[in-house]
Amino acid sequence: MTHRIAVVVLDHFAPLDLGVPGQVFWAAETPAGEKLYDVVTCSEGRAPVRCSAGYSVLPDHDLDVLDTADTVLVPGIHAGRALKDGTISDTLSAALQGRPRTMSICTGSFVLAAAGLLDDRPATTHWREAARFSRLFPQVKLDPDVLFLDDGDVLTSAGVAAGLDLCLHVVRRDHGSEVANRTARRCVMPPWREGGQAQYIDRPLPYGTGGGTAATRDWMLAHLDAPLDLNALAEHARMSVRTFTRRFREETGVSPARWLTGQRVQHARHLLETTDLGVEEVARRSGFGTAVSLRQHLHAAVGVPPLAYRHTFRRA
Repeated sequence: MTHRIAVVVLDHFAPLDLGVPGQVFWAAETPAGEKLYDVVTCSEGRAPVRCSAGYSVLPDHDLDVLDTADTVLVPGIHAGRALKDGTISDTLSAALQGRPRTMSICTGSFVLAAAGLLDDRPATTHWREAARFSRLFPQVKLDPDVLFLDDGDVLTSAGVAAGLDLCLHVVRRDHGSEVANRTARRCVMPPWREGGQAQYIDRPLPYGTGGGTAATRDWMLAHLDAPLDLNALAEHARMSVRTFTRRFREETGVSPARWLTGQRVQHARHLLETTDLGVEEVARRSGFGTAVSLRQHLHAAVGVPPLAYRHTFRRA
């Protein structure tokens, strides 16, 4: 018996998010070629829904089809009530309650949260919308650094391509690695991506607008491969250690050690992306000294080791 997945489509839906479940679950088959999933789409009142790319779709069903579904999935949205003020219609909220399994891709998590399905539960969403999500739904345990989160009967994913990861994870959970790997090959995608959203987030570290430690920060950037302790930094700035630490935090928002580590990670990422240097040499040039230290700091920052990071971004 096939597993029915009902995709709830809202106005301003993200086009790729709508296509992902139909493609991944359609590609999941038994060795004999029998389909394992049946994917249907619905909207409130079976009304046409318009996407951000300038076209509309007409789902085959209204929300009543959710009563026949084993899994309900909400694709991401680029606008609408859920993103604006964290609310959805009473009709949609009621329709989402009590389902065996509920999923969201990208900002579809706003819809699940607005329906109360994520209260006191872990969830994720697109990293660019994490601050807005936390402001609207402080009761949700948001983790913006992962590609997806499986909390049993409720699953959420990060943005865009992370929906592929989530759907493939569900195939693996439902039918095992052999079926999931075969599905991944059919979709021409990796069966598993290492790391999380952190490796894709552009997070420039805070710089001051000038002042007492600006020259020392420039000096630190020019000597990332040198052993820079707090005494040396304070001496360069011609301040006491205590004054330097206080001024540095006032101007950058972080401690000297954290700022320096962040800059070293950024430099290591740049070297991994743009050069063929060995990991030991990248570690030396970025100031971590050893490959072990680089591996620890890079994994803490972006969730993957150096070679996996290079593999992802050099190929990209």
